[in-house]
Amino acid sequence: MRVAIIGIGAIARLHARALAGIDGITLVAASCRTEEKGRAFAEEFNCVWYGDTSRMLRREKLDFVTVATPSGAHLDAVTAAARRGIHVICEKPLEISLKRIDRMLAATSKAGVTLGAIFPQRFNPVVQAVHAAARAGRFGQIAVAVGSVPWWRDDSYYGAGRWQGTLALDGGGSLMNQSIHSVDALQWIVAATMPELGAGENPVQSVLALTATRSHPTAGLEVEDTCVAVLRFRNGALGQILAATSLYPGQLRRFLFGGRDGTAEIVEEQLTAWQFRDAKADDDATRGRFSGASTTSGGAADPMAIADICHQRNFREFIQALSAGRSPSLDGREGRKAVAIVTACYESARTGKCATVK
Repeated sequence: MRVAIIGIGAIARLHARALAGIDGITLVAASCRTEEKGRAFAEEFNCVWYGDTSRMLRREKLDFVTVATPSGAHLDAVTAAARRGIHVICEKPLEISLKRIDRMLAATSKAGVTLGAIFPQRFNPVVQAVHAAARAGRFGQIAVAVGSVPWWRDDSYYGAGRWQGTLALDGGGSLMNQSIHSVDALQWIVAATMPELGAGENPVQSVLALTATRSHPTAGLEVEDTCVAVLRFRNGALGQILAATSLYPGQLRRFLFGGRDGTAEIVEEQLTAWQFRDAKADDDATRGRFSGASTTSGGAADPMAIADICHQRNFREFIQALSAGRSPSLDGREGRKAVAIVTACYESARTGKCATVK
């Protein structure tokens, strides 16, 4: 398959590295407006740079594109690809508002092309192990699901000329940008315990959230660097989210899931708790598989201190779906769910009231 990347920023390099590890995939082009950046990227990854995305989509014969532009520019990139009949997989979040995401879904549906989402934590083996346990009913009636992202970003991350921390292009702060991975993983795992959910239905019913800007007072930050939220799931389970870029020097991401029949806890790549009322023969092997200390900081302080392997798995599943003529497991409707939870949290923080997830 022939692939191009729309948007050449830091995450585009991760996309390029991940795609390079997949047999049969050729990165042929990438687009951005800055010539110096574009030519350097093209030389590094042996592809063609275009200063105009529309021209690239028109001239290159592409099977799909990846979208790596700032979050608030995803809609334009996705609809441009859809108009040319090109499949597209889009970096998180799909967009910064549900209205814009719904326009993306409508455009790709009308064009008959596939829209995939990028949430690499779904392809993290330790997260998948907990998801499989949830699907198998090992937690019993799940009671609590917690996702914590106690991260740090320097003021320079939100500095002048950067899109991060702006309402127009970031759409939010520590919750929308950094912690949306955990929001998605949280809802995905709890949804596995709810076979009654309809197609595209969000497992989170309502949220109550508070946001603040605590550690970046002079960076011109338009959004939060700290958020605490409480979730109520449709099955009655409760959830908590900590989303922060305000906690120096940054700690590893963590999850906790538990109920009447078991508890599992993750610290980045490590499984720190795996205990169930009904033990299975392979439980010791699972504990052993994920017992070592994490080999990555997961972006706790450095946004690029992440490996590309989970992105690669995310891309590979999307490519396999295209080859088989089916929808990927992480399609546009799935990608919408985390943004629906995040935007409800922002509504709750703004109004001081509980907000319904739409």
